[in-house]
Amino acid sequence: MENKGIDIEALLAEGKSIRIHPQGYSMYPLFVPGRDEAVITPTGGRRLRRGDVVLYRREGSILVLHRIWKRREDSFYMVGDNQSEIEGPLKEEQIKGILYQVIRRGKSFSVRNPLYRLPAAVWLFLRPFRPFLSNLMAGMKKILKRIKNMCSKNRKSGDKSSQ
Repeated sequence: MENKGIDIEALLAEGKSIRIHPQGYSMYPLFVPGRDEAVITPTGGRRLRRGDVVLYRREGSILVLHRIWKRREDSFYMVGDNQSEIEGPLKEEQIKGILYQVIRRGKSFSVRNPLYRLPAAVWLFLRPFRPFLSNLMAGMKKILKRIKNMCSKNRKSGDKSSQ
């Protein structure tokens, strides 16, 4: 999440918004590396809540963009949209900014948009079932690929027999 010599934390501390290209697949499908951008704003003292996507610094480590799984008084627990493991507790001081807007293929949408918030809330609710859902989807893709291959083989053998 570090951006070529730019001090992201300093910019957010000055009250400025930043635009970054999230790396990795921990927030897939919300962010696809190389395609999507995130507009992060300072938290501005607002009360952070379950479901918010925040930029935070791991203890002595990197900046990470993940969703708040739960909040307990002054502690936060985070999870990526493409993960099932919960990270935490984190301190509020570790949180540097909050996701304000997503830019996808040049078009932007607000995280306040109900078309964003509803699927995000459902996906957060489904966190315990993500490994099962991922395996199910992978299995379905394999089956569909086999069916497609069988159909193309049948078409090819049908073409040969009609000659």
